[in-house]
Amino acid sequence: MRKVVLITGASSGVGLALFRRLLKEDDGLHLCLACRNLSKAEAVRASLLASHPDAEVTTVQVDVSSLSSVFRASKELKERFQRLDYVYLNAGIMPNPQLNIKALFCSLFSRKAIHVFSTAEGLLTQNDKITADGLQEVFETNIFGHFILIRELESLLCHSDSPSQLIWTSSRNARKSNFSLEDIQHSKGQEPYSSSNYAIDFVSVALNRKFNQRGLYSSVVCPGTMLTNLTYGILSPFMWMLIMPMIWLLRFFANAFTLTPYNGTEALVWLFHQKPESLNPLVKYLSATTGFGSNYVTSKKMDLDEDTAEKCYQNLLELEKHVRVTIKKTDNQS
Repeated sequence: MRKVVLITGASSGVGLALFRRLLKEDDGLHLCLACRNLSKAEAVRASLLASHPDAEVTTVQVDVSSLSSVFRASKELKERFQRLDYVYLNAGIMPNPQLNIKALFCSLFSRKAIHVFSTAEGLLTQNDKITADGLQEVFETNIFGHFILIRELESLLCHSDSPSQLIWTSSRNARKSNFSLEDIQHSKGQEPYSSSNYAIDFVSVALNRKFNQRGLYSSVVCPGTMLTNLTYGILSPFMWMLIMPMIWLLRFFANAFTLTPYNGTEALVWLFHQKPESLNPLVKYLSATTGFGSNYVTSKKMDLDEDTAEKCYQNLLELEKHVRVTIKKTDNQS
């Protein structure tokens, strides 16, 4: 039986690069593209099959910023598959990023200059908005939609005879100072992207505590700084081209500048080959690239504690209950 790999946000960027790399690693996989735009997903599927005609590639439409879409996709996946072996929770947004020029220039003359440039720590703010579900868009897209997806697909993921892996795309930008249990959606702050990624780290830790004995393991990855639709929202392609010589120089001092989606998938592909039981649940695995362009994987202990991770998980469960009640009332009224 083919192993099944589901990847959200698979029609471009890291998701698409990951699909292509996994096909080269093992063309005996069943790869399922989970995308918001189904026509785009079908076009990607056709191009993948053109280069790998013997591969099994399917699509499912899911918009993780819409809970009704998540529920529909979950139902469809449960009708199609008996199990999921790998789920890459990769879809994410950073809407309307604003570069803090003052913080940028201050960092140029600080001891943390290289760290700030490689993580964008304190340099970016975003303008968030409310979704149709009444939730903050970044929170729902990056973390909560995926959380509900996992909850719905639990029966496909928990098999003690052969483990399944959840692999979250997080960020080096996940900062403890930007996260609050009292404002888990970050509705009062200006760095929802960082907050949502810190919440991802928490949820991954909590999932391991709850589900390892049932055969489900969770890991967190940062693909590094790449030129994708996400980063083109910060600076235009022309500006990135202008500063590229400086970035190439910085790569000799900071390994976070992976620059391409292919390089960014290094840690995601590496995890595909690991026994999940051997992985450290408190570590974030980082794609890294040397100044000479060689890719490798490194790791960093996450700045969190397991008790707070459990509280974060419980907060999400409470929010899930509230959302399900609201959806049920809406359905009854219609």
